[in-house]
Amino acid sequence: MDKPAASSGAQTIRRAIRALKLVATQPAPGMRLVDIAEQMQLERPTAHRLLKALTAEGMLTQHPESRRYSLGSLLFELGLAASHQFNLRDICESALSRLAEQTCDTAFLFVRSGNDAVCIARKQGTYPIQTPAVPVGARQPLGVNAGGLALLSALPLAEVTQIIEAIAPRLSIYGELDAEQMLEHWSRAREAGYALIGNRAVPGVTAMGLPVMSATGLPIAAVTVAATSARMVPARVNEILPLLKNAAREVAELLHQ
Repeated sequence: MDKPAASSGAQTIRRAIRALKLVATQPAPGMRLVDIAEQMQLERPTAHRLLKALTAEGMLTQHPESRRYSLGSLLFELGLAASHQFNLRDICESALSRLAEQTCDTAFLFVRSGNDAVCIARKQGTYPIQTPAVPVGARQPLGVNAGGLALLSALPLAEVTQIIEAIAPRLSIYGELDAEQMLEHWSRAREAGYALIGNRAVPGVTAMGLPVMSATGLPIAAVTVAATSARMVPARVNEILPLLKNAAREVAELLHQ
């Protein structure tokens, strides 16, 4: 008597996994309900119930303006929880060490956990004044450090608006940062193609960062270089940028292997 229920439960799980995989293949701005239902060959009410349940659990997020679905924050958290199994820090250690050696400054690797950026690795360079003020394991709202801003810059405006609204009460301690300024930082990072932010996460420190993108176009990590604000002048930024791009590309290739 339990077989029909078990079969139904297994079918629901398979459908949920298929839906997540399908949405993961679509970069911003996500997928419409009608397209998901069509590609999964489901009736629209059935697809809607499935997507609603996945959204309620944080596996998907629905953007309020477009009503499109994209991957939710819980998947990032689950990925972070599983990262130790894949030796994420070990995999990226050579690329991060090389970046620190080439720039002579402190290099960091960040991942997203919900609405926060978490530092999971750090390598110091040889310049006499280093800026290792963000320790491994430190968690800060997305956008207040270069890693978080790089991750944020790879997300669409609708999702960014939701994130900034959620973290707004926590921003004032970071150099009296507010939601409007955070959105300006996001806009500048999108336009420039890299994140640059100073005197926010750590007073007197400026850092720049780039997102590491997945094969499906999602930001899965960020690499950054930090130095004193006096050292991180425009000419220095131009010197670091190609090295940072190479590091981000190398990390992406390592994670895709």
